[in-house]
Amino acid sequence: MPRFVRAVVPMLVCSDAAAEIEFCKAAFGAVELSRRADEDGGVTHATLGIGELLIMVHGETAHLASRAPLNDGSSPVVIYLYLEDVDGVIARAIAAGARVLTPIADQFWGDRMGRVVDPQGHVWNVASRVGETENKPERGPFRQKSEQEAR
Repeated sequence: MPRFVRAVVPMLVCSDAAAEIEFCKAAFGAVELSRRADEDGGVTHATLGIGELLIMVHGETAHLASRAPLNDGSSPVVIYLYLEDVDGVIARAIAAGARVLTPIADQFWGDRMGRVVDPQGHVWNVASRVGETENKPERGPFRQKSEQEAR
């Protein structure tokens, strides 16, 4: 396996791959590991490291059926990214052009998390682990109803 690859590696298809690379650098501290240019000098493919994680950025091309998402927050794919300083990361993402979809808050499952859409339309949940939760169905908003409540 290549360095940084641990499991699933997202490949973000973008209408402007160079802009996505710059966003990821500014917002998440990404490091550009490789870049392939097309005949016009645009980005065909790049790999970025975010800590020990790897993401791929790909420009829209005729040979790739996938298209970039709309920039309205409706992407069917959400990237869930764990980083140490969620508040600082979200602030940098906003400064780099992201729009907040869900404000940062402590979540019942133990994460401090906020959701943004980047300028290319990719949706990111950025989280830091702030506590552990018990995985018991009788607690929290997803608890199972008792037999009495179900009647």
